[in-house]
Amino acid sequence: MSKGILYDATLCIGCLECERACAKENHLPYTETLEKQKRTNEYKFTYVAAHENEKYMRRMCMHCEDPACASVCPVGALEKTKLGPVVYDASKCMGCRYCMIGCPFGIPKYEWSKAIPTVKKCILCHERVEAGKQTACAEACPTGATLFGERSALLAEGRKRLQENPTNYVNHIYGEKEVGGTSVMMLSSVPFEQFDLKPFQPQPLPELTGRVLAKIPQIVSLSATMLGGIYWITNRREAVERVEKTRERSQKDEK
Repeated sequence: MSKGILYDATLCIGCLECERACAKENHLPYTETLEKQKRTNEYKFTYVAAHENEKYMRRMCMHCEDPACASVCPVGALEKTKLGPVVYDASKCMGCRYCMIGCPFGIPKYEWSKAIPTVKKCILCHERVEAGKQTACAEACPTGATLFGERSALLAEGRKRLQENPTNYVNHIYGEKEVGGTSVMMLSSVPFEQFDLKPFQPQPLPELTGRVLAKIPQIVSLSATMLGGIYWITNRREAVERVEKTRERSQKDEK
C-alpha cells in the first residue's frame, strides 16, 4: 500500500521541528540563516511558511502519484516507488535538469556551487519508510500536524475532519486530486493559493508531456553521438600530443 503524509495546518504551531528533523535525517546543515529561508533549496528540503494571524503551511516535495519529474527524466534518475516516495539516483543523473522544469511545484534544486552537482529534494525518508518507520518530520512533530501512514487512511482522516469541523477548514484536501493525486496531502483554514499552492487540474502531467517527450530518445541519441565524437577527438588529440612528445624526447636523447 502507498504511504503518504497528511499535513493539517490548523494544528501547526510553527515550531520548525520538522525542518530540523529533515536536516538531521538528510545530513544537511541547519544554520540560523537557513532557518530564516522560506524556500526549498539544495540545503533545505522542507520549510514552514507563515501567514498572518499565526497561520502556517509546510512546503516540500509532494511526491506525485504520477510524477512529472520522473516522466521527463530521460535516464530514469527519478523514480516513484511502490511505497510512495519519489526517489533520486545521482549515479544515473546526467545533469539535464528537465526535472526542475517538469515539476509543477518547483521542488527539485541543483547544486550549482559544486564541481560535480546533483539534484536535491525531499525523498520522503524512503529508507525509513522501507524499514516500516514514519518519516523524520512526522516523528518530530509535537502537535500531530504532520501525520504519516497509508495514503487511503490519511484521505479518510482528512475527509472526516472536514465533515466534523467544516468551519475550521477550507473544504478541500490539497493533493487528493491535484495533478493526478500526491502522496503529501494538506488541510488548511486559509485558501491554499495564499501559500502559492496552485489549483492544478486532476489530470496527471505526464499525460500532457508524453507527446513532447516522445521525441526525447532521438535528441538524447543525437547528443550522445555528438558527445562521443567530441570525446574521441579530444582523446585522439591528447594521444597524438603524447606520441609527439615521446618522439621529441627520443630525438634529444639520441643527440
